[in-house]
Amino acid sequence: MRIVKVIAEPVRAGFFSDDQAAIRAGAEHDGFGYTGAPVTPGFAAIREPGEALSVLLLLEDGSVAHGDCASVQYPGAGGRDPLFDATAARRDVDEYVAPMLAGAELGSFRDLAGRVAACRTPTGRLHAAIRYGVTQAVLDAVALARRLTMAEVVRDEYATGVDLVPVPMFAQTGDERYAGAERMILKRVDVLPHGLVNNVDTRLGRRGELLEAYLRWLVGRIGELRTDDAYAPRLHFDTYGTIGLAFGGDVEAVAAYLTRLGEIAAPYELVIEHPIDAGGREPQIETYLRLRDALRRTGSRVRIAVDEWCNTLEDIAMFAGRGAADVIHVKTPDLGGIDDTIEALLLVRAAGLMAYCGGTCNETDRSAQVTAHVAMACGAAQVLAKPGMGVDEGLMIVGNEMARVTAIAAARRSGGMVLP
Repeated sequence: MRIVKVIAEPVRAGFFSDDQAAIRAGAEHDGFGYTGAPVTPGFAAIREPGEALSVLLLLEDGSVAHGDCASVQYPGAGGRDPLFDATAARRDVDEYVAPMLAGAELGSFRDLAGRVAACRTPTGRLHAAIRYGVTQAVLDAVALARRLTMAEVVRDEYATGVDLVPVPMFAQTGDERYAGAERMILKRVDVLPHGLVNNVDTRLGRRGELLEAYLRWLVGRIGELRTDDAYAPRLHFDTYGTIGLAFGGDVEAVAAYLTRLGEIAAPYELVIEHPIDAGGREPQIETYLRLRDALRRTGSRVRIAVDEWCNTLEDIAMFAGRGAADVIHVKTPDLGGIDDTIEALLLVRAAGLMAYCGGTCNETDRSAQVTAHVAMACGAAQVLAKPGMGVDEGLMIVGNEMARVTAIAAARRSGGMVLP
C-alpha cells in the first residue's frame, strides 16, 4: 500500500494560544481576553484563537488517513517552538512534506516517522506542530494498511508488551475551578483538577493561601459528592512556576509549603506540576533535585511533575536519567513526532517514573484520539483529556477512543476478529 497524495487544510484548534509571559507578569482579564500588550514574540495579542492544520494522506486503495498539526496553549514559553501559523505550516507541508511522502510505501511506521524527523527547510527543522500532525497521519496510514488499530501498530513495532486497556484520564478545569471540579467528581475522573494556578495574586496567593483554601474545598467536596469510598482520585495541580515566585525561589520554603499541601490533600495523592521555573534545562534539573531531596527530608509524599524546560526527547532523557522529577509530562505537541512521544513514554517507564501522556487544551479531536492510542500502547500512567479547557469534551473524545480500542483488542484476543 502506498501514499498517493498529501493534502493540508487549516482547521480549528480546541482552545486559544496565550502569551504566558504576559499573564505571569500580571496581565488582567478583560472578559475572556486579556488587557495589555503581548510580550512573547509572534503574538499580536495576549490571547489569540488557536490554529491547527489537518494533514490528509490519500492511499492507493481509496482510503484516507489523517492527523492534525496542533501546538500548545503557551507557545514560545519554557524553550518551546514559537506560535503556530497554520497558513505558513501549510506551505511547508506542500513544499517539503508532500514530495517526500507521495509514493511512499506504508511499511514501518518508525521508518516513515524518521523521514519526517529528518526533513529540513531552509530555516531548519519543521515546526514541532507539523511533525506532530504528519506523524499522526502516517501512523493512521500504516494502521489502515495493516488493518489494525494505531495502538496495535505501536504495541507491535515497539514491543511494549502491554495489554491495551484504558489509561487513567486527567481533566483540567480551566478558569471554572469550582464548577469544573464538581463535574469531574460526579463523572469519577481519575486525576483532577489541574486548577490553572497561573497567577500569584489571583490563583496562588502571596503565601500560597488561595491554593490552600481551594485544596481544602476540593478535598471536602470529593467527600460530599462521591457515591462510594472506592473513588479516590489523584490530585494534580499545574502551578506554572508561581510557587517559586511567591517564595522567592527558596527551595526549602517551597518544600515546606508543598509538604503542607500534601497534608491538606490527605488521604489523596498529590502531584504538583512546575512549582518553580528555574529558567533553563540544567537549572531546572538542579532545582528539582534539591526540591525532591528537601521533600524527602520532610517525609512528604507529594510528587513533583516536570513540564517547562522538558520539551524534547533529549530533555526527557536528561530529567529521567537524573531522577529530577517523579512525574514526567510528555507534552505531545512539544515532542513533535509521535515517534518521539512513544520513545519518551517508554523511557520514563523504564526509569521507574510516572509517564504522563499529556498535551494541551489547544489541540484537536484528532490529535487527542491518536495520542489516546499511544498512551494505551505505551502503558502510560495517565493521559490528558483533551482538547478544550472544559471537562466534558476531552473526557468524551479520549475516553470513548480508549473504550473502542479496548473492545477491539479484547475481540481479537477472544478470536472474534480474525484478520484476513
